[in-house]
Amino acid sequence: MKFEDEILIPRARIAVLIGKKGEARKKIERLGHCRLKIDKEGLVKITARDALELLIAKNVVEAIGRGFNPEIAQNLFKEDNGYELLNLYDYGAKKKSDLERMRGVVIGVEGSARKVIEQITHVHISVYGKTVAIIGPHETLQKARQAVEMLLTQARHATVFRFLEQKKQSRT
Repeated sequence: MKFEDEILIPRARIAVLIGKKGEARKKIERLGHCRLKIDKEGLVKITARDALELLIAKNVVEAIGRGFNPEIAQNLFKEDNGYELLNLYDYGAKKKSDLERMRGVVIGVEGSARKVIEQITHVHISVYGKTVAIIGPHETLQKARQAVEMLLTQARHATVFRFLEQKKQSRT
């Protein structure tokens, strides 16, 4: 039995998904036990023999489409990693200026806010277009998501960093 699904990614990310000489695509197909068909408009058709393999491969393709480097996106093939996608419109963005402000808040000055969240929670964060995507270990993925949501709902950076440090210390 074959399972199929498709996903649309931005045209600007097609070359990244394919990679040099098709290497990224081939690696995804090998690790995900799947086949990818990519058209020029960004529609990616994924075929796999197993529903779980299909879901994971789709998440990897989506993560690349949302701005991740293929090497980071391929971490999703590891059992202990997960993927979260936050749409900025769900947090009150109505205009282009809202999107820009919200992206800026999550990224911080010279990427400082994003780096702090990544370092404390051991995740990778991509801010691309109207989304914030997170890849990381399941045990810290939700903490990173909470931190990003706090920033998107106008919490101060210091408050968010204190929250993460408290979560980190309560874990040890």
